Amino acid sequence: MYTSLRILLVMLVVFGISSCNDQKVLPKPSGQLALDFPKGNYVSSDDMNCPFSFKVNEYARVRSRSDCSMKIEYPAMEATVYLNYRPIENNLRQLLIDGQKLSYEHNQKADVIVDFPFANRLNNAYGMMYEIEGDAASNAQFYVTDSTKHFLTASLYFYTQPNYDSILPAVDYVKADMVKMMETLRWKE
Repeated sequence: MYTSLRILLVMLVVFGISSCNDQKVLPKPSGQLALDFPKGNYVSSDDMNCPFSFKVNEYARVRSRSDCSMKIEYPAMEATVYLNYRPIENNLRQLLIDGQKLSYEHNQKADVIVDFPFANRLNNAYGMMYEIEGDAASNAQFYVTDSTKHFLTASLYFYTQPNYDSILPAVDYVKADMVKMMETLRWKE
């Protein structure tokens, strides 16, 4: 019995020593998630029967309703931009209050809300873009109006629990598309 234990012990020592080599063990380098989204190629949304048009990323799917409200979906990101159109009927003040209030309702979960005024005198489009940093339900919103007839709002939502650090690359990508929508917005007469 002792002989078999000695043989087993000698074999373990021999295998242990023979498995050692002179290579140094180095830790794996830290890596970061690389999200690669396609470069935006923008096409006109003019085929809709709405009093406005803008350019939208062809990577997104546009689903419009008869009241000119729309969902601009980004399936690979599980994100949607909800657009709502309202005609101005002596209610511009209330529409502006509602447009601003929508962004600041995320104040409890937001770390920072940054607003960027928007003015395009050539196309008679004025509004505000809101960037909401933190684990809020919506991380980007805007409203645009011509101050007399038209009022348009947009909000970005993801179909996941908000974790700002994880979705930030997708937020930045869609936010750039939202800025393009504002810049290319044209009111139809």
